[in-house]
Amino acid sequence: MTTNDATPVPAPEQRISVPHLLPEFYRAMSAIEKSSKAGLDPQLAELVKTHASMLNGCAFCIDMHATDAVKGGEQEYRIRSLPAWRETSWFTARERAALALTESVTLLTQGHVPDAVYEEAARHFEETELASLIAVIVTINAWNRIGVTSRLSPAPR
Repeated sequence: MTTNDATPVPAPEQRISVPHLLPEFYRAMSAIEKSSKAGLDPQLAELVKTHASMLNGCAFCIDMHATDAVKGGEQEYRIRSLPAWRETSWFTARERAALALTESVTLLTQGHVPDAVYEEAARHFEETELASLIAVIVTINAWNRIGVTSRLSPAPR
């Protein structure tokens, strides 16, 4: 017999606070974050950051970027479907190219960035936008690694 215990399990304790111990590094990361998204549609940037965070299992970043995406006008059903974006018709060809590139860069050890994935992204983004897209993907992956390693948790609701 199973019981339906709805008591939340506490989040793991944070291991380390990188911003407090290395404030210059944190400021530099924040500056990189700000400059990475210059010239890129903010809604697309949040989709990419949410998707990469889902792939990396960073609860803090998933919560933050999904929340920011919805505040920016994104539909919640699209956020929920990001792990299965190929199985829906809810994303444009441009978004699909960005999501595929996000997966390839995030999961780099699983085949690097195939030419076909890069070329599809290059078809949908002008060169400067593509550079920003790559910068956003690289930056969120760095943030995810900080969040996962230090065990950052989203605020309780």
